[in-house]
Amino acid sequence: MSKATRFSKSFTVDRSILDYLQRTRASRSRSERLNELLRRAIVDEQYDLLEREAAEFFAGVGKTERAESRAFAAASRRSITRAGD
Repeated sequence: MSKATRFSKSFTVDRSILDYLQRTRASRSRSERLNELLRRAIVDEQYDLLEREAAEFFAGVGKTERAESRAFAAASRRSITRAGD
């Protein structure tokens, strides 16, 4: 766990979150446990963003592009079979 630079901030947190932190902190402080959970949440959010970006990128391949790819593949096969004769 990184302890290089720490800042003291004040946030309002629900009682249920504080209770969860207290139950799951083991030998760590509640602040350390909260930082661990926040880091996990940030990574999860980044993965979700990457998934959405990938879905948008691949959704951009439409019927026209697929038809062109199939035509190119068919032409390549015909060219290869002619060259082998």
